[in-house]
Amino acid sequence: MRSLICSLAAGVLFGSGLIVAGMTSPAKVLAFFDFAGAWDPSLAVVMAVGLLTAMVGYRLALKRVAPCWAPAYVLPERNDIDRRLVVGSAIFGLGWGLVGYCPSPALVAGSAGASDAVIFSGAMITGMLVWRLVERTQAMRLARA
Repeated sequence: MRSLICSLAAGVLFGSGLIVAGMTSPAKVLAFFDFAGAWDPSLAVVMAVGLLTAMVGYRLALKRVAPCWAPAYVLPERNDIDRRLVVGSAIFGLGWGLVGYCPSPALVAGSAGASDAVIFSGAMITGMLVWRLVERTQAMRLARA
């Protein structure tokens, strides 16, 4: 129960930060990418603060044996750059630049009733499920071979 409450609190804090920073507004995000027009650099500050927070958070967290309310940390095991990472990053960037939403802000805006965010989130989740099906099918073909 404690970890559920902690997860809920972290999600509410993160979602609130996205709203305050304007990340749930596609117009603000698209203005950030509009270098030739009415460029809005404020999201660069949001990204810099997020990066700084993550750097400090990792340093402090890794000095501990385990998190406060979990038996162990769950950290990435890989640090290599492969084709899958590059293609996924490109798709993420294209979607963000074309639509103005990335996954978390879309979920926050959708939960607040933004119909375009609900449509985006539905398409994103569908794409994730299709990709999972494709990967599973490829793994089964390789296992048979």
